[in-house]
Amino acid sequence: MKLNERSLAFYATCDAPVDNAGFLYKKGGRHAAYHRRWFVLRGNMLFYFEEPASREPVGVIILEGCTVELVEAAEEFAFAVRFAGARARTYVLAAESQTAMEGWVKALSRASFDYLRLVVRELEQQLAAMRAGDCAPPPRRPRALPPKENGCAVWSAEPPPAAAPAAPALILSPAGAAASRPGPAPPPLPPRRRAWAPNGPPHAGSFARLHEWYGQEVRALRSQWLGSRAQP
Repeated sequence: MKLNERSLAFYATCDAPVDNAGFLYKKGGRHAAYHRRWFVLRGNMLFYFEEPASREPVGVIILEGCTVELVEAAEEFAFAVRFAGARARTYVLAAESQTAMEGWVKALSRASFDYLRLVVRELEQQLAAMRAGDCAPPPRRPRALPPKENGCAVWSAEPPPAAAPAAPALILSPAGAAASRPGPAPPPLPPRRRAWAPNGPPHAGSFARLHEWYGQEVRALRSQWLGSRAQP
């Protein structure tokens, strides 16, 4: 495969998002020494630079027809990129932590077009099975209910259902038997006031005046409720 060096350098350093990037220790081909390099993964191409600010990569690895596996090496957190073939080169790399190693192994294993082709094929089979009716479609999300006004949906023209009559209160007799007798009526609700009511609360004044004004209505309502309870 012939690759244009200028096109590769532009692709390696362009502003497009990368699939993974970070420092890795790369073992030399002829020597056992490891060199710290900045690696950038874009698609199925793994570029490595001397520094993150370098404008041209030192090399590139085409991740097609390879396997990524963990290996035992002098460096900790080491893994290898192996290619099939008798004369194929094996790249031994080492990360700086366990988390970084797992991230690189996962990203490199999914970078080849062979892996993407398998994923696309599986998705096509699932789609064909769903269209043929062999597989039930995913459940639809429930439709959101519209807002309600006075207990009824906005689009509903039906009146709200009548409230069920309150059950009579059960009062135990001294002998222990349950006797049915209507309970006391709840206190009446205060009337709704209007902002323009002439007898409304004073708009200005001390807290004592406001407290006295509201207290008169509360006392009147309480007296009315107590009177209704006293009736047989």
